[in-house]
Amino acid sequence: MVAGGSIDITVVIVNWNTKGLVLECLSRVYETLDSPAYEVFVVDNASADGSVASVRKRYPGVNLIVNPRNFGYASACNQALRRMKGRYALLLNTDALPEKGAVKRLFDFMEKTASAGMTCAQLLHSDGRCQNSAAPFPSWVTLLTNEGIARALFPSRFTGKRHTETDPVEVDSCIGACMMVRKSAMDAVGLLDERYFFFFEETDWALRMHRAGWKIFFIPEAEVIHRQGQSVGSGAESRKLFYRARYAYFRKWHPRWFWIIYALVFLRLLVNAVLTALGVFLTLGLAGELRRRLGVYLKLIAWHLTGCPTPISICR
Repeated sequence: MVAGGSIDITVVIVNWNTKGLVLECLSRVYETLDSPAYEVFVVDNASADGSVASVRKRYPGVNLIVNPRNFGYASACNQALRRMKGRYALLLNTDALPEKGAVKRLFDFMEKTASAGMTCAQLLHSDGRCQNSAAPFPSWVTLLTNEGIARALFPSRFTGKRHTETDPVEVDSCIGACMMVRKSAMDAVGLLDERYFFFFEETDWALRMHRAGWKIFFIPEAEVIHRQGQSVGSGAESRKLFYRARYAYFRKWHPRWFWIIYALVFLRLLVNAVLTALGVFLTLGLAGELRRRLGVYLKLIAWHLTGCPTPISICR
């Protein structure tokens, strides 16, 4: 961390009730960002698990912003971005752990590539298996098919987990667990759109950057361990956040087709529920994961039928 002079990177971490994760994430930041000069922000969305006190005690040098309620990811992130002093922002989820040299590789690429508005790292499971690190912009193809079919039909647009690239690759958008964003690109297109509570805010940002002439790159050699889903969960409530964000995206960018898109998504939910119910029946209800998945589908279907109201659990 730098005590004075210019700052290259502003690290931004948004936390909500993930004390253990945010402390480990901060530990990894201080271990791996030995250069260049940086500052660190943690924005806490009214955690009730002692996160704030723990961060203050263990990392007194962190710029800590404490919110009175859960404002969501985009809004909380923007609070730090408005105060950033760096030329780049590194946005990290609490469940993302940069490997040694990862942030430096993102930084070095941005420094030598003036057209890059945003870059993302290679996300890895703890055992070294690759995760999807970049994503195409949502389209009819992404709505009607799964990842495997989309990659088979359009391999150049739909990069998968089994990529063979070693050099930087231009992509549509980044998976937001770890991404670096140029301050001048933010100045050109604006900050994150706060209508997104969680999910799709980085996709919307990337689309705005593309339309303003900036490019987005995936940097395979910058590796980050990502304990996928631990910062938001994997149950029905987190899926509701995902669907609401996706609908906000389509309302904004494809308003003429919104209700057709809504109907297609609902139909796909119904099909998935029927197929999963068949799997539960054929396994005599012994497959716990199938039962759990069916429960999630049924809750999502019921939620759609009531007009997708905002879950109380994310509004307190």
